[in-house]
Amino acid sequence: MRRLGAIGTAASAGLLVAALLGACGAPAAPVSPSPSMPTVPPLTSAPATGGGGDVPPTETSSGPGTPAPTAANWKIFKTPDGKLQFDYPAEWTVKDRSAEAASGAVFLEVLNPHGKSLATLRTDVVTGAECTQRIPYSVLDLVPVPALAQQGATPHFIFELRLYPAEKDPMKANVMAYGISSAPKPSGPDACPIFHFFTWPPSGASFGGVYNPFDTTPGNEPNVDTPEAYRNTSEYQDIRKMVTSLRPAGQ
Repeated sequence: MRRLGAIGTAASAGLLVAALLGACGAPAAPVSPSPSMPTVPPLTSAPATGGGGDVPPTETSSGPGTPAPTAANWKIFKTPDGKLQFDYPAEWTVKDRSAEAASGAVFLEVLNPHGKSLATLRTDVVTGAECTQRIPYSVLDLVPVPALAQQGATPHFIFELRLYPAEKDPMKANVMAYGISSAPKPSGPDACPIFHFFTWPPSGASFGGVYNPFDTTPGNEPNVDTPEAYRNTSEYQDIRKMVTSLRPAGQ
């Protein structure tokens, strides 16, 4: 890895998040604003901040350079309950993990050919949460997903970061994740911890994953050492296309 700097080095927080993926149980209603993402619930509590309001937020919906092309061949996957479907690259695998979820809930994990976890899709996610902590942030990508609109509200796909400047452990200093969200777009000097969910009967659902530049899965693209660089890779472009393709079955 090169040019990691403050963001890239701290971004190994994704390792902490990803390590929890295999041990996920059924989603439960959060009682505190931990940096929870229904894509990989439950997460550990957020690190304490140290007055990090002096770190300005940034937002970038498109990065410099030309994004890499997406995969040539795609398939359609319909969820076991028959209610949702999405497109995914033909070389990727969709693993059914519903046995680890609540009865009747969907729990799917999308893996690349080398076994790297790229995203999870879950339904019956409980979405209630309180925001008692606000954190410096960056929004790296933002795309509306009109196919999932409910009651006139359109969710969006978002790739975002939360910075914990007082956290000395590089595994926890930054949390970066992408997914579909019905929450308002972050604004102002700081934002609530990441909690990606979208409105979907009977409560909510989630589809997304985490970014970890220190992932050593074979086949990773070289010289990707910042979230901005990752945004232009084929892998991210494929993930973005897959996640934003989620729609009601039959559409």
